[in-house]
Amino acid sequence: MTHMIPFTKMHGAGNDYIYIHADAYPLDNPEELSVKWSAPHTGIGSDGLVLISRSAVADFKMRIFNADGSEALMCGNATRCIGKYVYENKLTDKTTLTLETLSGIKEIQLTVRNNLVEEVTVAMGIPTVEQTLTLEVEPCGSITGTVVSVGNPHFVVFVDNLAGIDLPVVGPKLEHHPLFPGRINVEFVQVLSPGEVRMRVWERGSGITMACGTGACATAAAGVACGKTNREVNVHMDGGTLAIRWDAPTSQLFMTGDAVRVFEGLIAL
Repeated sequence: MTHMIPFTKMHGAGNDYIYIHADAYPLDNPEELSVKWSAPHTGIGSDGLVLISRSAVADFKMRIFNADGSEALMCGNATRCIGKYVYENKLTDKTTLTLETLSGIKEIQLTVRNNLVEEVTVAMGIPTVEQTLTLEVEPCGSITGTVVSVGNPHFVVFVDNLAGIDLPVVGPKLEHHPLFPGRINVEFVQVLSPGEVRMRVWERGSGITMACGTGACATAAAGVACGKTNREVNVHMDGGTLAIRWDAPTSQLFMTGDAVRVFEGLIAL
């Protein structure tokens, strides 16, 4: 007999994942299921699979798998959605939560109105702006970007004209560049003003996505480090906008944005 389990499809700024309550419905092969279920025509369609469970060191724990089955260290958009999921599914009544991830414990602050989570702020930790590199990428030529770690690795490239970037061509070449043996997330960024940028992302393991929370944070950190933006910046992406603040006294990055429940259903294992 086919075993059916419930799922929730959610997105943050258009970055969409399949969410499973793993305590109630444990999965033995999440890597394979992420590939199968993320397929747009034969599955649910998503950027990957997120498993939510209780944690021994925080309120909840997240495991996240990209659409290619690889396990990610962290996802800011998924973190916001988890806050909405656990509160609205009555797994907690807290509005300040902690979440265990492979890149450490994150604190989540929920803005709740009429028992619904309208907005979520995540304390993303202290970024590390590592170095600026110029890479030779065929057939694109020289590309200069800044390597930033926000719990996962990013390569942030500032450009004058975002519309001129052929992301499907250059994205995978940078993700798999020999200098990044573990692969890397790639952001192309056009500065609109010191408080506004436009960004497109090529996510490691998922390709082009509508948004990337950690990518928006990396963009903000690189913008400050390179003297291009303020410490508070709105990052506009294909799927929506995130407000990022790099707090000077604590060096913490804070990300604020939406979390949207798209639909729920049952799917066969």
